[in-house]
Amino acid sequence: MYISQQIAANAVNQVLSGRNLTLALPAALAMFTNATPQQRGAAQDLAYGSLRFYGEIEAYLTQLLEKPLTDERIHALLLVAVYQLLHDKADAFTVVNQAVIAVSELKRPVAKSWAKGLVNAILRNFLRQKDALALALTSSEVATYSYPQWWINKLKLQYPQHWQAMLQTGNSHPPMTLRVNTQKISIADYLQLLARQEIEATAIGGQAVILTRPQPVEKIPGFTDGIVSVQDYGAQLAAQLLDLKEHLRVLDACCAPGGKTGHILELAAVAMTSLDTDAERLQRVQSNLDRLNLHAALVVGDASAHSWWDGQVFDRILADVPCTASGIVRRHVDIKWLRREADIASFAAQQAKILPSLWQMLAPGGKLLYVTCSVFNEENQAQVDKFLQKNADARQLPFALSADLPPASITQLHGQLIPSTAHDGFFYALLQKD
Repeated sequence: MYISQQIAANAVNQVLSGRNLTLALPAALAMFTNATPQQRGAAQDLAYGSLRFYGEIEAYLTQLLEKPLTDERIHALLLVAVYQLLHDKADAFTVVNQAVIAVSELKRPVAKSWAKGLVNAILRNFLRQKDALALALTSSEVATYSYPQWWINKLKLQYPQHWQAMLQTGNSHPPMTLRVNTQKISIADYLQLLARQEIEATAIGGQAVILTRPQPVEKIPGFTDGIVSVQDYGAQLAAQLLDLKEHLRVLDACCAPGGKTGHILELAAVAMTSLDTDAERLQRVQSNLDRLNLHAALVVGDASAHSWWDGQVFDRILADVPCTASGIVRRHVDIKWLRREADIASFAAQQAKILPSLWQMLAPGGKLLYVTCSVFNEENQAQVDKFLQKNADARQLPFALSADLPPASITQLHGQLIPSTAHDGFFYALLQKD
């Protein structure tokens, strides 16, 4: 177990220093080449869990420490161990013992005997004083919800009826949802295929299937053959809301990793252009298209500029713009601690450049679907309202939604899809050019 603790602590330490977890975890794993697959899997779970509940864990540690630790590696290791003692099923004695071993394995500079004694004392004090420590934290919203206070305050203001449920949902494990290509197989037949392999699943919406237990993608029936893709149900609404018809010219701006591009092409035979600023990310889009046996013109370019554009207008544009990703925080647990409140204004400024740029590329009568995976209003309806005020030829359309949407549908809160057990948080606004 101590190797898993070491790997997780290394990743957590990197994130708290400002690095994205999707980069930090592979880097931490690469330092322990001899770790077994089981140890690597456990390390990933510990890293995600420690960051998911970092606000709570850090609040406990603050009470236990007489002064802040100068060695960030020991601090991160204690975070992981306290997470285990609070939320993991591991034996408490084993967790403490393995944490002491893990700190003794740290490379210099560290006084190992001092560090071992410190870690042992803190964790045992935690176990002895847990109830009293918990009582002292009841008034702390950061400890209770494990979010920065500014995030909590913003949701309270913008979602007075939903903020607590949104925070709690963000701390849950995300569902594994598949998008079934119904051009190749029906939902009913695919559910039978899963059942034959003893994989429990539930259908939701027109093309989505939620697995009761997540599976490695290589073990998902039909994945390698392009019959299904992994995509959150909320994200699947994008292609459905775009009002697609055969042979239209369609642009998927900011397209990587290509899930929405693939879905659009599954729904209609359109002339597809997929744009992204990063050539390496476009390689992933191409890999997804190859798996699905679909084709799109992939273009490297900036959606806020016209240098890549050949001047031919598009009938439909999917503007899946960069955002704070605050609606998908349960999948990206590091976002809570890497984002700053000032980042909202920065993303909003970027969105305010992209939207009018893409609007010029839209044909008269065409439709643009503005999308974020954010729950913050500044990036969503407030952004759309500002755009509408400046563009007299733009109007926001109501959504023609299918009847099989779940109760927490996109019609609520002006296009805001609130995170739930069935889907992540997204915002959609369909705009038409008159």
